[in-house]
Amino acid sequence: MASSMVVGDLHSVNFQFPARELQNDRIRLVPFATTRHAELFFQGSVNHPELYRYLPYGPYESATEFVETFINNRIHPTPGNILYAIIDKTRSHPDSPSPSQADFAGVIGYLNTDMSNLKTEIGFIKILPPFQCTHVTTNAVGLLLQYALNRPSHLHAPGLGLRRVQWQANVLNLKSIRVAERMGFMREGILRWDRALPADRGKVGNGAPLREGDPEPGKMGRHTVILAICWDDWENGGEEGALCVMARQERQKQSILA
Repeated sequence: MASSMVVGDLHSVNFQFPARELQNDRIRLVPFATTRHAELFFQGSVNHPELYRYLPYGPYESATEFVETFINNRIHPTPGNILYAIIDKTRSHPDSPSPSQADFAGVIGYLNTDMSNLKTEIGFIKILPPFQCTHVTTNAVGLLLQYALNRPSHLHAPGLGLRRVQWQANVLNLKSIRVAERMGFMREGILRWDRALPADRGKVGNGAPLREGDPEPGKMGRHTVILAICWDDWENGGEEGALCVMARQERQKQSILA
């Protein structure tokens, strides 16, 4: 079961809701701190540009570029966005409170959070290769779902009581879509020609030709799948389903290691 606690040092967090540390017995989500996490993320991702294949940003040439162009431009200025560092507690050393390359699993966050309409979106998901196909992704998504959709009066994991959590993915990013659907998100539609992606950075577009005279001939088009899970989905079996997926992933890992 998830637990949450307020983080003490939040001087660089500009999120419109309380930025809490979220954790269960397998992972911990900590608001991203550039001094503690930026270099760890860069070192874990620099040799894996495929992490950005379906995204409109990245890859980055240095930790400094990552901080300046992503953290300082996309995260900190926007009260609707927050980035979390993912710590794999099953790989953490009990005598080392600081994250290391051994247990730093990647990043995930909320974006497009709208307090007035009680909704948010889960995104910015980049799981480092050693932690892919483990319990990390499902548990990270599950903790964010619990915090967003649980009522403030929830007995075990009080949340924000939001009404809607959205998920967007490149229509060709089947892994992302499968994760969302496993966690209870439902497809709502496709936004055609939703993004313009640079054609020279390993990005995957929609494969469709541009019309003659397009003002951005060097950028591919992207179709985007929209999925969502809402409060009524969550309270009518969605929460139990997500918790089962989180627990099942851990049981599968233990079976493989046995």
